[in-house]
Amino acid sequence: MSEESNEQMFNEGLKRSHPPATWSEGLRAMWFDAKGNWQAAHNIAQDLKTQKGSWIHAYLHRKEGDDFNAGYWYQRAKRNFPGHGLEAEQKEIIMTLLSEMGSNP
Repeated sequence: MSEESNEQMFNEGLKRSHPPATWSEGLRAMWFDAKGNWQAAHNIAQDLKTQKGSWIHAYLHRKEGDDFNAGYWYQRAKRNFPGHGLEAEQKEIIMTLLSEMGSNP
């Protein structure tokens, strides 16, 4: 799937009252984040014991304004603290997760 169609699929999912059950836990966390429910997103992210889960966790703490905690999670994710804005990082995470889902439905 192209990035444009992935983005459209995610935006369609945001029209729902709950994230699609077929989505990964990481993508579901990002759905809650996009819907403004930081706590629900964080509850999912803190249970994801993967590098991508740590990346989501880092992003959420960065969004919260807790750069120290975010830095710890970026280290766990083996990623540098981003120099770009939160919206760009949110999109990067979502597109990464969607592209993985497309290759492994």
